Amino acid sequence: MVDLQMEMDMDCVAKLTEDQRIAFLKAFSRLAAADGHLDPEEKEFIRHVAVSFGVSSRRVDEILQIDNDEEIINAVKTIDNRRAALELIKEMCVLAHADDELSDEETALIGKVGMAMGIDLDKIEQISDRLIWLEEAKIIFEEV
Repeated sequence: MVDLQMEMDMDCVAKLTEDQRIAFLKAFSRLAAADGHLDPEEKEFIRHVAVSFGVSSRRVDEILQIDNDEEIINAVKTIDNRRAALELIKEMCVLAHADDELSDEETALIGKVGMAMGIDLDKIEQISDRLIWLEEAKIIFEEV
């Protein structure tokens, strides 16, 4: 399982507007539910990120109800900072791997979100592969 406590680059996130930070969270919420269920660990991850982003619990409850890919795609198009967009893709990959089951729906959503922000599929695959490799390295070096 991928470590959900992975360090997010908060410097690039801090430069985002509130709407862009909400777009981040909406993408997390939709991704977490893309496989048909929202695990408690996934919800907790979203809530943890929301707190670090300074988002109220009322807004988080609203964000957790997102059920439309198109709304997410339109929201993330507002993220025009490349580093922040890459950070979102990285964190979406972390979340998608949280339950050790990367579904086709999760993969497709990450691809759509990345493409909406101008990130090509090869770059998304590199990010995902790197996360998997890091987790495998922990096992190999007995760090788990």
